[in-house]
Amino acid sequence: MTHETRVIIRVRPGSVRAVADRIRGRSHPVFTEYGLIDALAASADSGELAQLEADDDVESVSVDAVVISSTTKTTGSAPDGALLSTLGLPASGMSGRGVGVAVIDSGIDVTGGSFTGARFFDFTSASSNPHDDYGHGTHVSGLIAGKGAAPAKADGNLYQGIAPEARIVSLKVLDAQGSGMTSTVIAALDFAVANREALRIDIINLSLGHPIYESAATDPLVQAVEAAVRAGLVVVAAAGNMGRDAETGLVGYAGILSPGNAPSAITVGAVDTSNTTTRLDDSVTSYSSRGPTWYDGLAKPDLVAPGHGLVAAAATGSLLYTQRPDLRVSAGGGPAKFLRLSGTSMATAVATGVAALVIDANRRAVHSPLTPNLVKGILEFTALPMNGIDALTQGRGSINAAGAVNLGLALDPAAPASTWWNSAGVQATTIGDDLWTWSQTVVWGNTVVWGMDDWSATVAGSTVVWGMVGGQTVVWGMNDLVWDDPSAWDDAIVWGNATRWGDPILWNGAGTWGID
Repeated sequence: MTHETRVIIRVRPGSVRAVADRIRGRSHPVFTEYGLIDALAASADSGELAQLEADDDVESVSVDAVVISSTTKTTGSAPDGALLSTLGLPASGMSGRGVGVAVIDSGIDVTGGSFTGARFFDFTSASSNPHDDYGHGTHVSGLIAGKGAAPAKADGNLYQGIAPEARIVSLKVLDAQGSGMTSTVIAALDFAVANREALRIDIINLSLGHPIYESAATDPLVQAVEAAVRAGLVVVAAAGNMGRDAETGLVGYAGILSPGNAPSAITVGAVDTSNTTTRLDDSVTSYSSRGPTWYDGLAKPDLVAPGHGLVAAAATGSLLYTQRPDLRVSAGGGPAKFLRLSGTSMATAVATGVAALVIDANRRAVHSPLTPNLVKGILEFTALPMNGIDALTQGRGSINAAGAVNLGLALDPAAPASTWWNSAGVQATTIGDDLWTWSQTVVWGNTVVWGMDDWSATVAGSTVVWGMVGGQTVVWGMNDLVWDDPSAWDDAIVWGNATRWGDPILWNGAGTWGID
């Protein structure tokens, strides 16, 4: 017995229309033909999949997987707005002014006054009115660019976003239950790239994902992200909330979701700041997905950021708001217009906001524009390593907004490779009463680079060449496998043989596990 299966078909360049016509000739629907990548989304008879894969014009056939938001259950009291101070902001004076951020999520609610000038495009229906029936997209957008609650505090409005003057372009791909299809996410990525100039988009935020079912080289969602970066857009993606077994509580490895396994994406895990300014009591949350990535063994996440118990704008008619009154937060005795959520979704939004500040700093300094890969390098190089935590858990370290902005102000991509762009030589940041040294390392794919003395960047596909380090040219994206410190992986790590998703996973216990 056969049944219809939704698939995404990658084809040889120039063959999209021909393959689509053949599928329609078999009386199967073609949902989308993409311009961003050579691919199309269609429905096919399960009995014909082998025949489809044998088509000379077909590169690969992938399941049109369900994607979900990367939000988890929240415990603890509502934070009082210490997020900006723990990032070292707003001392930099940057606000994300004019930076465009496409938030591919569940939509946006603009009625609460948290956003001005937001654009909205719905890929789930024909609606043109901004709305968010799930509530996740509004919260993510609020962490990035929400105005917060007046009156203003010394360090900004209460529950204010990281880059309050950034512009949100909301691309709705998730439904009222917080789920959607990979094909819809790719359509939104296609739209963002095609309209990047008209909508002035600089960054894409992807606080969603699905399990890794195949290599990054064939994963259509990963390939769409890579194409978006090549087109000049910074892409920030959630690592996922697969860091622990829901039943045993054991922390595991290799839980990174797609498209967090995209080499060019800035993949972000979650930190619990304990709602304090100091970094001394910070910890990576147990639910935050660890690396390496499945199939390819890439070192992810790239960094971690505050993501636990964060308060931001609420969509007051959404499922999250109506069904979880315990997550509602009010400010100044007013109505509860905010929600408290946790997850790598929130951490990703924080990192997106910081990326917007870096781009803002670059433009105010009237430097040559930063490439997406250089923005990624800045965030990694200035990250603050967390003591006692391995690189597959924290990446290069915890995000350092103040340091990243300072480097964005000083760093000019047009300067010669021999120029020390940061003339002050600052490689440390003071947060609260503590002085923190930057990671001063970057990682790309499976290569870790130490001790960068000067920087230059040219983009050629997915490979970035960085200046001269120790007299040698450093190339990101090659196949030489260099792990930061394999001994830090925990001696108990073993390869499992299955999860409830059907894929192997690396974890530090005996048994196998997946997701609720």
